[in-house]
Amino acid sequence: MPQEVRGVIAPGKDEPVRVETIVVPDPGPGEAVVRVQACGVCHTDLHYKQGGINDEFPFLLGHEAAGVVESVGPGTSEVEPGDFVVLNWRAVCGQCRACRRGRPWYCFDTHNARQPMTLAADGSELSPALGIGAFAEKTLVAAGQCTKVDPEVDPAVAGLLGCGVMAGIGATVNTGQVGRGDSVAVIGCGGVGDAAIAGARLAGAARVIAVDVDERKLRQAESMGATHTVDSRATDPVEAIRELTGGFGADVVIEAVGRPETYEQAFYARDLAGTVVLVGVPTPEMRLELPLLDVFGRGGSLKSSWYGDCLPSRDFPMLIDLHRQGRLPLEKFVTERIALDEVEHAFDRMHAGDVLRSVVVF
Repeated sequence: MPQEVRGVIAPGKDEPVRVETIVVPDPGPGEAVVRVQACGVCHTDLHYKQGGINDEFPFLLGHEAAGVVESVGPGTSEVEPGDFVVLNWRAVCGQCRACRRGRPWYCFDTHNARQPMTLAADGSELSPALGIGAFAEKTLVAAGQCTKVDPEVDPAVAGLLGCGVMAGIGATVNTGQVGRGDSVAVIGCGGVGDAAIAGARLAGAARVIAVDVDERKLRQAESMGATHTVDSRATDPVEAIRELTGGFGADVVIEAVGRPETYEQAFYARDLAGTVVLVGVPTPEMRLELPLLDVFGRGGSLKSSWYGDCLPSRDFPMLIDLHRQGRLPLEKFVTERIALDEVEHAFDRMHAGDVLRSVVVF
């Protein structure tokens, strides 16, 4: 029987979010209803609110979530009621050319729940953020979007793997393939950048250089494992990174801002044959111009990282285990725990740079 629960919606472009009653249908084939325990406030949710993703309002916001499977639809084998899960937005198909080639983290036909959730007031269909919509007491997802992890972990911590933290860690470990003894520079020390720093240390990098324009973020980056910091308001970051790496540049540079000027810095701050990883998300109008001879002459790799090139079924349990062993300080990403009706204020704090992550706790 369909259920009515509270959820946070974005009714229109740049309008304040509000808590509404939403209808969650019974799960159909291959679907699951999840009782959400915690959901992080991610910058992507703000993009949805601002109309930066698309104009399919109203949106049911929230996607960095963990919770317990309440019910599943017919033919569902991935999870069962009672499983503690982290939600992901890349339920792989298993059939596309990437999946058939053994690269499911590049799946080109990911899917979400087929049934819509709706507004109780007028029956309007909701567009769930990243196919999840977890600023709600319960949400409907494809069963493949649920990844079982150790139920002993704090849900407020576990849910952050669903987007930003996984994107940053994966950018270093999966996409950048950072190895022991490497030098790594991370440009942009928000949530994704700090996760990249934590991932670099986890991978055994000898030198991790954090670059930002905000002194507060640089101090936070140090707590995540940065060995050196560069305030790019006062110092040329390319020259600073070279100086800190014997004049050569870093082996891997992670660009976690998504702007042409910072990408150019990343390009020139890497060593010959080094790697640049773009994990910051640019806007459609941005353009980049580089001398083609420099692209050829510097060699190496220029990569983009999609969701940290992660495979949730492989990566989420592993990272939770590392956290439980004390080797990955995921708890440091949780700045504050808030109620469902505080999401709009959390966006304000995010915009001001006051938080790493606000987390809605149910």
